[in-house]
Amino acid sequence: MSETLAEAVAEITAAVDRRFDALLSVPDDPRASLYRAMRHATIGGGKRLRPLLTVATADLFKVDRDCAVLVGTAIEAIHVYSLIHDDLPAMDDDDLRRGKPTVHKAFDEATAILAGDCLHALAFEILADPKTHPDPFVRSELVLDLARASGPSGMAGGQMMDLEAERSRFDLPTVTRLQQMKTGALICAAVEAGAILGRVPPEGRLHLRGYARDIGLAFQIADDLLDAEGDEALAGKKLRKDGEAGKETFLSLLGVDRAREQCRMLVDQAIDHLRSYGREAEVLRAVARYVVERDR
Repeated sequence: MSETLAEAVAEITAAVDRRFDALLSVPDDPRASLYRAMRHATIGGGKRLRPLLTVATADLFKVDRDCAVLVGTAIEAIHVYSLIHDDLPAMDDDDLRRGKPTVHKAFDEATAILAGDCLHALAFEILADPKTHPDPFVRSELVLDLARASGPSGMAGGQMMDLEAERSRFDLPTVTRLQQMKTGALICAAVEAGAILGRVPPEGRLHLRGYARDIGLAFQIADDLLDAEGDEALAGKKLRKDGEAGKETFLSLLGVDRAREQCRMLVDQAIDHLRSYGREAEVLRAVARYVVERDR
């Protein structure tokens, strides 16, 4: 990880942790376990890729940093809710996430389900709050875009396709669509949110969408490579699960060498989408490079 990116990650991680700490203060009533479960899932650990993308994109347009961090925190809340539910026995049945016990292991299944539900609701509560942004049109566009990225045409739809992948043989276009929904949609929403905060009209966001689409796919190909070749201690979660489940992945369909080559090509394309920007886009470029360099 470059020094530029390491500094940005440290700053955003600390800022998002502070936001979750303030938002999820444990009440002195029977809901305490629910709040502790949400804190267990949200505070500490994780790459904070999505809020970093939101803030780095918003920085291109001189958006207030506190506002961008709040919006990034909302998107991270959706991401974390999806991880809590994805780890449940009914889905991936994982014991470890971000180097610590998954929420249903640290607490119980019912609490984990409710913690995920509450983080989903919290995301939209943050975006709809006038304290996040004074312009109701900006807030409504943020809500709409995140809802689309999270639902059946985005992340949740991709998760359903991923479950079906255990029972069906998927070809490369289907696997690509699955990953564009399951992983890519929320990454795209994170970049789009920064542009929305910058009041960039939809037609002016095409290059940023291209950047987000390419790093989303590259991120998933890199994930497939890490799942096959990575170190579980560094990853902080169980690996080799896709192969054991018999799922088709970019790796199984392309092979290791072609998958790695495709990943590098997508990163190069993503960086090229930012050619109209100068040094102000260096964090976004560093994120793209990190996709192929990371070990977790």
